[in-house]
Amino acid sequence: MAEEKAFCLFCYLFRVQVGKQSGCDAFVSTGLPSWNKADSFSKHVGDHTSFHSNAKNKCEDLMRQGQSIRHALHKQNDIMKDENFLHQGLSFRAHNEKDVSTNKGNFIELLKYTASQNEAVRKVVLSNAPKNNQMTSPPIQKDIAHCFAEEVTNSVIQEIDNDIFALLVDESADVSDKEQIALVFRFVDKFGLVKERFIGISHVPYYVHCFAHQLQLVVVAVAKKHNQVGEFFDMIHLLLNVIGASCKRKVVLTESNRKRMDEGIKNGEIKSGTGLNQDRSLKKPGNTRWVLEHIQNYGTDSTNRQQAYGLLKYFHTFDFVFYLQMLLVVLGLTNKLSKALQKGDQEILNAVSLVESTKRQLQKLRDDGWDDFVAKVYSFSDKNETEMPNLEDEFVDSRKPRTKTGITNLHHYKVDCFYTVLDMQLQEFNDRFDEVNSELLVCMASLIPIDSFRQFDKSKLVRLAELYPDDFSFVERRSLDHQLDIYLDNVQKDDRFTNLESLGDLACVLVETGKHLSHPLVYRLLKLCLILPVATATVERCFSAMKIVKTTLRNSIGDEFLSDCLVCFIEKQVLETITNETVIKRFQNMSERRVHL
Repeated sequence: MAEEKAFCLFCYLFRVQVGKQSGCDAFVSTGLPSWNKADSFSKHVGDHTSFHSNAKNKCEDLMRQGQSIRHALHKQNDIMKDENFLHQGLSFRAHNEKDVSTNKGNFIELLKYTASQNEAVRKVVLSNAPKNNQMTSPPIQKDIAHCFAEEVTNSVIQEIDNDIFALLVDESADVSDKEQIALVFRFVDKFGLVKERFIGISHVPYYVHCFAHQLQLVVVAVAKKHNQVGEFFDMIHLLLNVIGASCKRKVVLTESNRKRMDEGIKNGEIKSGTGLNQDRSLKKPGNTRWVLEHIQNYGTDSTNRQQAYGLLKYFHTFDFVFYLQMLLVVLGLTNKLSKALQKGDQEILNAVSLVESTKRQLQKLRDDGWDDFVAKVYSFSDKNETEMPNLEDEFVDSRKPRTKTGITNLHHYKVDCFYTVLDMQLQEFNDRFDEVNSELLVCMASLIPIDSFRQFDKSKLVRLAELYPDDFSFVERRSLDHQLDIYLDNVQKDDRFTNLESLGDLACVLVETGKHLSHPLVYRLLKLCLILPVATATVERCFSAMKIVKTTLRNSIGDEFLSDCLVCFIEKQVLETITNETVIKRFQNMSERRVHL
């Protein structure tokens, strides 16, 4: 080009073939020769909506690496990898991530594999990415995990939608022996479904005992308050450690148990059939004793041999047989109630009746069950060749054998042991399941829709509302009294409510039919019943998930990072609804970053 002319690079690169616009062609095709006409430049630039301004913005976007398609795909790829790791509960890091390491952790190894399979990805990740924007550092990955956890928690809060909820709290130790408290929201969503959402772990020493947990506390209280029962549980714990510490011992015990089963079936002593006499964690005393004798005689570890000797000595005592049979009876009486309370959709009236029945059976065992119980103990002792004391002889305390006790064996085992343990059980039952709790459950049962609302009792439901003074004002309780009559007549004449079996089904149908709007006070009362914590199954599953996320090889994970990982891992369904765009936006707003995603 011989003559010096002015051109516009922006307009040249992003020219639109729609004719001349503000002298665009002059700055693109032929050039502007009149350098002395400064107004031509101003006219070409124009305002912020001119062709030149749009072309300039497009050029700046092109030069900005962070907004390139390839760069965006690279960042989206890293975000998706983090989400996948959180979804599966996998660890991000490795112990050694140096260049010479053969295993740099799940995240980097997966990134390397993806890069090896895709040329476009390889050009923008790891060493080919900018040093300050590789997105592989632990703080960055923790921030991304926190963003996902925050979005999941926000989704749960939006799902609750300023409605009532219950907070389920339980504690357990992780693999590092740290006490962790799991927090779970229990609420009714807008469709009438009862949901329980995990929102994190905490070290706050705050406890809320649901009914199933109260039953556990009843049984545990006996072990803590009665010395002999506590000793029994300690010996059982030691037994499990001694036998369960070796795979070979487990195999020996299993084979011995199978042989005993085969012999029992042949002799007609043991019944066979579907689900009968399957392998269980608790084995027969005879087989357990045989394995302990094997450990005592042939064990390679002197500590295990001494422990086996002590266990064998204890298992041959009458005390062991006595407390074994007594706890079998007590736990057998509470087992049905325990299973009922662990059901996710528990019929409240059934729970109330089981609580009362269990208390009556324990009282009956205490008043009239001694003779039958002693007969079982003597029969078991005779069958397993255990020395049986004469109940009329004077009781000798094994800890102080030379000290006169002044009581007979009958008084010791019947009064100090049998009566005392059962009295503890009954007292704990009365304390944990008091009249307020029982009244609450009985009143709730009046809402159950079984048999066309056969259990409906307006007076009990009004009383139930009185137990929630913060949720029902005096005026609302008066209105509820009239609304319940209309509600009962309405639902009994509607065929859609005829085959309902639980409170959860009732809530769903009320929402589907729109009757929750016609009877708002009744529906509010129903939601209060549904969120009442009856079982601990959800919280216990959270602790099971914690054992997957925090393992012996991943035992140094921080509390906040562990909580974020658990929220995403447990609430997978909510995590799948979170978009990468919302996570990127939250991640970008967490702090000032050199490079924008």
